[in-house]
Amino acid sequence: QVQLVEFGGGFVQAGGSLRLSCEVSGRSNSNFAMAWFRQAPGKEREFVGGISGRSDRTMYADSVKGRFTLSRDGAENTMYLQMNSLKPEDTAVYYCAARGDRSVAVTTTQISYAHWGQGTQVTVSL
Repeated sequence: QVQLVEFGGGFVQAGGSLRLSCEVSGRSNSNFAMAWFRQAPGKEREFVGGISGRSDRTMYADSVKGRFTLSRDGAENTMYLQMNSLKPEDTAVYYCAARGDRSVAVTTTQISYAHWGQGTQVTVSL
């Protein structure tokens, strides 16, 4: 049914930028919150940022505030994560997540999200 696919991961030097995208297919509406999580090797998956179903509210982890920006194209069911001033500690697999139908509130809890992408690797080096 619902499928999420991430694009845009890769290698970048510290201080550089990357833009991730997440495309959603298999559902007829966009009234649901979406979020990005990331997981570094040996670490727990953690919340990065999220956007509400109406795109009127965003949330960010303290570690990325001021550097990462979320946006959403509702017509195409695509979410973007613009990552600037990247640091080596940003290295992780980044996962796109979407809540169920009409679940518009963004949360930081991964169990709140019903659908997940396969992840895309981001590697930041000196």
